[in-house]
Amino acid sequence: GGTAYQTDAGACADYDSVIGMDKEEPLRRFTTRISRERYKPASGAATICGVYVESDDATGLAKRIEPIRMGGRLAPVVPQVESLVRAFS
Repeated sequence: GGTAYQTDAGACADYDSVIGMDKEEPLRRFTTRISRERYKPASGAATICGVYVESDDATGLAKRIEPIRMGGRLAPVVPQVESLVRAFS
């Protein structure tokens, strides 16, 4: 056990998007530096990504850390945790 560290804890958006927006306008702005229209929400299937951390109550240190991915196009990963199994069954 020890310190759990992850640089990006998660997201909830269409996988084929830019921060949940249709990717065309953000990519155009990035490549041309010209803004043409407002961002539009992406309409694809949402993917929820996050992290599960189990900590020691006495020390506060991490005992276990695992990714969580559900929905969308990425392969699903749900840690085997009794409370999560009940919630998503």
